[in-house]
Amino acid sequence: MNEPPTSWEDSSPERLYVITGGRSGPSTAVHLDLVTLVVAKGSARPEMQPEQAAILRMCQSPLSVAEIAAYAGLPVSVVTVLVGDLMAARRVYVRPPVPAAQLPDLALIEAVIDGLQKL
Repeated sequence: MNEPPTSWEDSSPERLYVITGGRSGPSTAVHLDLVTLVVAKGSARPEMQPEQAAILRMCQSPLSVAEIAAYAGLPVSVVTVLVGDLMAARRVYVRPPVPAAQLPDLALIEAVIDGLQKL
């Protein structure tokens, strides 16, 4: 029962190790989480890693780190390393997502309702 050798294109640990240069985290001090938005500042260059070039092509419009990982078929940890490298090279801009609007204080809402009822 000989199984065929796995392809280099699989998400094998060896391939992921080569892609990240053996690093497990981004080289920048910026914290990247699943919802951090990434936007490309320019287009891919021929000398770039294929995975980094793919990220730049994907991020012409803002995409979250989780979306990039899903579209690229790579683990989030690998994507954070690649995005960190692109940040260091000033090829992408990252920002936290727009925070959800916070609801006003409940007491304020009740005061407004009370005032409207008195009209």
